[in-house]
Amino acid sequence: MSQSTRATIEIVIGLPHLRNGPLLERARARGYPVLVSANAFSRWDRRAGYPVWRGWNLNPLANAAGLASLDLDSAGFVLASRYRGLPWSVDDYVALAASHPFRRWASLDLCTEQEIAHDRDEVLDRLSRTIALNHACHARGLDAGIVDNFMPVLQGRTPHDYLRCLDGVAGLLRGSAVIGIGSMCRRPVHGPEGLLAVFSALDRALPRDIRLHGFGVKGTALSHLAPLADRIASIDSSAYGVAARREAHAARSSKTDVLVADHMDRWTISQHQRVKYGRADFQHQLLLPSPTIASSGWERALAVARDEIRSLIEVGEIAHDQITEQWIASWAAELLDSENG
Repeated sequence: MSQSTRATIEIVIGLPHLRNGPLLERARARGYPVLVSANAFSRWDRRAGYPVWRGWNLNPLANAAGLASLDLDSAGFVLASRYRGLPWSVDDYVALAASHPFRRWASLDLCTEQEIAHDRDEVLDRLSRTIALNHACHARGLDAGIVDNFMPVLQGRTPHDYLRCLDGVAGLLRGSAVIGIGSMCRRPVHGPEGLLAVFSALDRALPRDIRLHGFGVKGTALSHLAPLADRIASIDSSAYGVAARREAHAARSSKTDVLVADHMDRWTISQHQRVKYGRADFQHQLLLPSPTIASSGWERALAVARDEIRSLIEVGEIAHDQITEQWIASWAAELLDSENG
């Protein structure tokens, strides 16, 4: 692909709700593509002292008019961490997906982050169930007439896990499909199970007309992923909300939707800059040491690690007081392992 027609990675804004107000108005006015979680439409009954799901509230969908696009996410991590499972059935979820002309609706899936899947057996169990959920959502979507905008979702802990999941859903893929890649938001950029290793493995395995969507991809990863713009259709994140919360806390003020919308604008601009001026290398290309950064490989890795951690702090994905020298050293070690692998 020539430089003039080179693809770019679409930056999708994760919105916490579709209520009318400054946040939605800003997204509409700026023409941002939007992703919203199924949980944003949930009705919960807490009278028994614990949440009981009571169906969907579809009224907020009327507020989607005028948005550039709207995608539906199945809320996998939130369901696993807050409600310990899927509170709704496949039929319930597909009914929601069919209630609005979503650009893409993601399959139900089961995330595999360490805090959710505590051992290897549980990771493998959740992979198998994710494959089954993909097939069930596809079948119900076919019945509902919405299979054309169905987005299969892959899960895993290691690159091999994602390839195994890909094999399980291969029969559902159509030409020019977009596949969602889950369990990304808490994943390191580098290392054998890092975000770059996962995308590299999938890039090698997939036909050229299949593209990817990264759920919750770190903003700092975009500079590394930019060379794969032909493969990666889009990423989404709502990290701007964390940054807004920290600013409000520091100022001892309320986290208003206006404040969040301002952070959303700044975050989106920074992500587009990362894509535009991304690195020229990728995981399966050697990262050559730069003598302008530091004189030794270890010193250079420490410098890069500190720079990436600072970027995460800037977008509100981690707090400054979480950083320790041991963490920085571990981060640098992963960088060296990635370069020397």
